[in-house]
Amino acid sequence: MRNSSENLANGVRTVVVPAAGMGTRFLPATKTVPKELLPVVDTPGIELIAEEAAQLGAQRLAIITAPSKGEVMRHFEEFPELAATLAERGKDDLVKKVERAADLIDAVSVTQDQPLGLGHAVGLAEDVLEPDEDVVAVMLPDDIVLPIGVMEQMATVRNELGGSVLCAFNVSPEEVFNYGVFDVEDVSEECSLPEGSVKKVLGMVEKPEPQDAPSTLVAAGRYLLDREIFSALKRIKPGKGGELQLTDAIELMIQEGHPVHIVIHEGKRHDLGNPAGYIPANVDFGLRHPKYGPAIYKSVKQVIEAFETELPDS
Repeated sequence: MRNSSENLANGVRTVVVPAAGMGTRFLPATKTVPKELLPVVDTPGIELIAEEAAQLGAQRLAIITAPSKGEVMRHFEEFPELAATLAERGKDDLVKKVERAADLIDAVSVTQDQPLGLGHAVGLAEDVLEPDEDVVAVMLPDDIVLPIGVMEQMATVRNELGGSVLCAFNVSPEEVFNYGVFDVEDVSEECSLPEGSVKKVLGMVEKPEPQDAPSTLVAAGRYLLDREIFSALKRIKPGKGGELQLTDAIELMIQEGHPVHIVIHEGKRHDLGNPAGYIPANVDFGLRHPKYGPAIYKSVKQVIEAFETELPDS
């Protein structure tokens, strides 16, 4: 499934995946298992990201890892002995699962020695890019955006309007304090995406109170950034905890006249970064699984019915 140099219709060769976090919200499990390898049903979240990157047409997955998280890169290696054993036992379907990650895309490691923020992590990927790459995609592994395909739409907007393009979701006013929120205006230029689905970004506000939010459009872990982002990252100042924020670099680019747009995604998003989002993601994917779906539906329904009978006001 790896993409050749001829399959670059979207212009994206490299996808950056920041995966150096400690996964503290999943302790004690993440003492030994990186958060990115926790399975969504039977597939690690990082492999779902690799699948999305491959579908976009990218050739390279630049995974930003911590020195202690070598298992993340190990997942993208080949496992010939395991595959051979499974093949000997006639388990061809499992052989395909074992070999899938290595076949999806070329995964390369970039080490982040200290947790200095998302902006710092993205900036480390500059050395992985080839000199003529003028755009880089960033996919946050905690965010699963469904259905897959929003990055292709973002690439279309970049091709038509230039600059950088981000993915956005519309949330309720009560939820905006959890996110980076966009200040936007309507697009005046011609765009092939449906009317109203693309907005021009005037600025971003990080986790505002509802009364201070400029809109209910929030960032959703998918970025298609002009290479100029690396220059901006070198010129911003660290914020709280000495961290460099990607949103600060994007804001600087906007101030300097760099066009930034959002694509408002009409779909759903799962947050794998905490148990309250990870568990529903497993239920959602599990219900749609061709093998496990019917049994999961029956079991989940029974669990919910039993739980509701135990509520104090039931």
